[in-house]
Amino acid sequence: MEFKISKDLIHELEQLIQSKNDHQLEVLLNDMHHADIAEILDELDFDEATYIFKVLDSEKTAEILLELEDDLRENILSRLSPKEIAEELDELETNDAADIIAELSQSKKQEVISEIQDVEHAKDIVDLLRYDEDSAGGLMHKELVKVNENWNILTCVKQMRIQAENISRVHSIYVVDDEERLKGRLSLKDLLTTSTKTPISEIYIRKLNWVQVDTEDVEVARIMQKYDLEAIPVVDELGRLVGRITIDDIVDVIKDEADKDYQLAAGISQDVEADDSILELTKARLPWLVLALLGGFITVKVLGLFEGAMAEHGNLFFFTPLIAAMAGNVGVQSSAIIVQGLANDTLSGSLFNRLIKEISLSLFNGVILATILFIGSYFLLGVEPIIGVVITSALVSVIIIASLIGTFIPLLLDKFGIDPALATGPFITTSNDICGILIYFSIAKLILGF
Repeated sequence: MEFKISKDLIHELEQLIQSKNDHQLEVLLNDMHHADIAEILDELDFDEATYIFKVLDSEKTAEILLELEDDLRENILSRLSPKEIAEELDELETNDAADIIAELSQSKKQEVISEIQDVEHAKDIVDLLRYDEDSAGGLMHKELVKVNENWNILTCVKQMRIQAENISRVHSIYVVDDEERLKGRLSLKDLLTTSTKTPISEIYIRKLNWVQVDTEDVEVARIMQKYDLEAIPVVDELGRLVGRITIDDIVDVIKDEADKDYQLAAGISQDVEADDSILELTKARLPWLVLALLGGFITVKVLGLFEGAMAEHGNLFFFTPLIAAMAGNVGVQSSAIIVQGLANDTLSGSLFNRLIKEISLSLFNGVILATILFIGSYFLLGVEPIIGVVITSALVSVIIIASLIGTFIPLLLDKFGIDPALATGPFITTSNDICGILIYFSIAKLILGF
């Protein structure tokens, strides 16, 4: 059953903190999952959260640190000494420890690293800090199980037992040569069913997926998703095995990327949260709102070009919101499909074939929608047939153009190295609104002659 925070629980914890009943706090929290404790700490103020954090054992609090909201984690870390932080990091795997250290000031980083008891652990953390956080090197763990291709099964098992002591989960057994270059992986089934004297070189699997340290995190996520991998090895420029990336790290990448794309689609240019300051939220939201406002000015200007229609055919303006809305909606739909295809690397076929497909699809949808609009406007609104022809002709044209814009703008942005998710936001909506209104009144002028 999923854990739920109650007011009674929060009240009880506050009472125990006030009375400094450390023993009862431990009894109450020790059996809880670290993610649930992190959720509880987020509900308390900084002083109370820090108090609980210091009461619990570092084996527990190390995992809690990873689950905390950024501002709370930063506040707690600021109240811990370098030695106390080092004790927490001793309990974490290298990539998690590196993530924590990366949030500290440069001076405090050095102090914390010098306090880490396990020298090898400290070296691995320092090694990870030199990689970009959005690369495979920044994601990987240094903890893994590897065997030499020249060993036999018996030696392999002995070494695996030693290596596995410091690893929480063994996903794969990697095979390397004397120069630490990745050669393949070892099947657990083969390890169990083969004679102990058999050389590893005779049974290991040579074909496997891997990534380099500088591979982008989204590309790593795509590869692991495509091949349904729980873990993937990471090699350096010389092909030497330097780490592994596990599925839990990739889930975080996928979530972060989805959050970013969602915000871009909504017209938010920076990574912000609801609890951020008004200034930060304004900086993230205002640029796209200004763009939408400028688009509105252009729309007004376009409407001004057809001022004559106001006097002769005023009922045309009643359908302006409909045309603009359909243009925006169709454009967003088309761009969303393309952006998804680019993200998943599932787009195939030539540009010409995609053009033909989009035109055919938009024409088919446009004719259906235009038919509904013509019948509805004539029988329900009493619109003249000639006006109905104008509106429906414009609707079909607008849908085709909006669909093409929504298709090719993301492709163009991706070609120039710009995040195509931008094309699903206000940019595509505003541009299609302008194009839709221009097409609408141009067709009206052509047919009605005003």
